[in-house]
Amino acid sequence: MEGLTLTRRPALARGRSLDAETIARVAFGLLCLAFAVGFFVYPTYPNYDSYYSLLWGQEILDLSKPGFEGFRVPTEHPLAIAAGAVLSLFGEVGDRMWIALIFASFLWLIWGVYRLGQIAFTPLVGGIAAALVLTRFDFGFLAARGYIDIPYMAIVMWAAVLEARRPRRGVPVLLLLAAAGMLRPEAWVLAGLYWLWLVPRATWRQRALYALLAALGPLVWTATDLVVTGDPLFSLLYTSGSAEDLGRQRSLAELPTAIPGFLNLIVKPPIMAAAVGGLAVALALAPKRAVMPLVLLGSGVGTFVLIGVAGASVIERYLAIAAVAVLIFAGVFLGGFTMLRPGPVRTWWMAGSAALVLFGVVFTATQVRLDYFDSELTFRGAAHDDLVRVLNSDAVQEGLKCGPLTVPNHKLVPDSRWILGAPRDRVIPRADPDAPKPRRGVALVVTSRFAVFKHAWSNDTDSPLIQSPPPGFERIETGDFYAAYARC
Repeated sequence: MEGLTLTRRPALARGRSLDAETIARVAFGLLCLAFAVGFFVYPTYPNYDSYYSLLWGQEILDLSKPGFEGFRVPTEHPLAIAAGAVLSLFGEVGDRMWIALIFASFLWLIWGVYRLGQIAFTPLVGGIAAALVLTRFDFGFLAARGYIDIPYMAIVMWAAVLEARRPRRGVPVLLLLAAAGMLRPEAWVLAGLYWLWLVPRATWRQRALYALLAALGPLVWTATDLVVTGDPLFSLLYTSGSAEDLGRQRSLAELPTAIPGFLNLIVKPPIMAAAVGGLAVALALAPKRAVMPLVLLGSGVGTFVLIGVAGASVIERYLAIAAVAVLIFAGVFLGGFTMLRPGPVRTWWMAGSAALVLFGVVFTATQVRLDYFDSELTFRGAAHDDLVRVLNSDAVQEGLKCGPLTVPNHKLVPDSRWILGAPRDRVIPRADPDAPKPRRGVALVVTSRFAVFKHAWSNDTDSPLIQSPPPGFERIETGDFYAAYARC
């Protein structure tokens, strides 16, 4: 059993930790440089929800109430709106600055995963887990499209890192969870559970302060809804209705099968299998070290279930926190031998892990289609540039003097409003059954078959006629992805 003796925690093994720390910092610096290059080589733009955060922030700066209600308008997120307000000050480059902010959050997330793996287990476990996060391309695409899920994940991860470094840290962790709670309501549950963890050893004054900080997320969110809509529960009720409209709800009976299915989609089945093995190893060899990753896994799954019970959208990216915890346990399976002192078990484990990593690299290299990533990322920039060119053309600008811009459905509304600097009533989705039929103005039509599925199709409730220009409109401008028709 000598080979199963655990080494000390990595923080105490100073000689080796110094080398590991240097390697980690150099690798992270190179990764930051690679992302900076990619930011300019593949210019991408915010997704639908994020563009609305920019627009709402812009409306607040104009001293007007943001429009949270409308045809398939997304749910508001207070911290995202605050970020949108700041970035909209920079004008038309604000959307690209949003992507830069999300990229920075993604890098912060990767560094946080490394830190948690290092603190809980060993530097190699943290490094493998961070590499697995980087190579789960779904996360990368979320970052490239500016999804707020990325900063939410990063904030929650660093709250876990701070708590793992010093249990019951209190205020710094609660402040991070409060920020996360202004991005996604699942963090309200995390803050509440953390408050319960702090209470037994806190004074009454500390308990009151902790309770206030734990309540910041829901207080700010409901206050925002109250001021803008008059209903403090607007976001909760609106989100449930929107999820039903888009077919994203799941019954309670469906959730037990949805959870492993969604996790497999995110992390992929081989990594999922490795994580199961890593969880067993962590619980057998170092159960105390596994506590924080287990908390992330349990809370991630638990909040996902609560989302489903509340009737909100149930989609795979809402399991992102649980997925990151899964990747940490996969790191234990592949790098957990560094928790053992030298011996035969460690040697065989290390050899087996090396073989699995080599197999994974070869398999991935033969299966991953780099041309797919290239075309997807290139499309994001090229389609946006084409939309800018079409909307800013002289013919379209003249046509807009006669009436509003209409677009097929909701998907192009925020992009078009941002480019044109237009208010809500000047960009109208033709799929909206309550919208007036366009008689004058400009009608935008998606012409590229690839772009149709990205920007003009959402579900079976949309009529194919939304992709046709209204009667009497004549074509005035064409591009690679879009055409504009006008009538005055």
